[in-house]
Amino acid sequence: MTTVKQIPTAHINCQLFYVSEAQAGQVENLKMLIAEHALPIILDIELFPEKLNQKRRQQLSETSTQPILLLDEKNKLSWLSDGLSVAPEWDKLQRRVVSAGRKSELLLQAAKITSDSTVIDATAGFGHDSLILASTGAQVTMLEQQPLMALLLLAEQQRMSTLPNWQKPMSRLQIINTDALSYFAKLQAESVNAIKENDAKVVDVIYLDPMFPEDSYQDSKTGKGAKVGKHMQALHQLARPPTLEEESQLLQSAQAIVSQGARQGRVVVKRPQLAPLLAHQQPSESWHNEAVRFDGYFV
Repeated sequence: MTTVKQIPTAHINCQLFYVSEAQAGQVENLKMLIAEHALPIILDIELFPEKLNQKRRQQLSETSTQPILLLDEKNKLSWLSDGLSVAPEWDKLQRRVVSAGRKSELLLQAAKITSDSTVIDATAGFGHDSLILASTGAQVTMLEQQPLMALLLLAEQQRMSTLPNWQKPMSRLQIINTDALSYFAKLQAESVNAIKENDAKVVDVIYLDPMFPEDSYQDSKTGKGAKVGKHMQALHQLARPPTLEEESQLLQSAQAIVSQGARQGRVVVKRPQLAPLLAHQQPSESWHNEAVRFDGYFV
């Protein structure tokens, strides 16, 4: 039985527009997800049968003082950010999560996980990398600090669980609305007692994809580099890049967690190809292409 916590005082008021009266049941499901996971979100719900074309979305973005969520006719929940609708859209990653697509994934080359691995994606975002990690059969815990993003992830997991062939990958994902440092501290405290009782849980890989400045995608001298997509543009509205001290804490805490098991654990950090090293720490090994780099810190 799930214990429902009271919504904290510092809650987030969101406008939720849905397009059909037939979606009343899905709206109730969203409210249940918020309660079950104790998300500090209060929904201001409104039926909006008009067609939400680009012009109308832009008008809503400009006039609303609250974050706007949209529930479309396919029950896909998206966030309206500066006139752009952004959503996890995990079904669009189908090509990448089948075996043929996985062979070319730099992330999997860096993580080197198997079907019995336990992984923590400490900065889940839209969850695309979590889904790639779970496609191997590994169990993936997704940490997302922003309640709005956590709701998008939970709603997407619920939606995808109803689609053929997606139930197993969805069952391997656990979504938690928390920040990475707090979660790591909790794990370390629990491991002290677990080690005494010879029941320590092993985390094989911790994956870090912290926010970084928008200009880190491009070479400071030539201006060349990867363009920032709409998902990343949206995330920049919710999160700020960590300070150097926070980067150090994040990396050290993650390394401490993966060092607790008997197997060799590793921390994998995603960076734009031209970005500096996390906390200026030299990795054990790196994998990269023209746009992105994965730095592996082996323990």
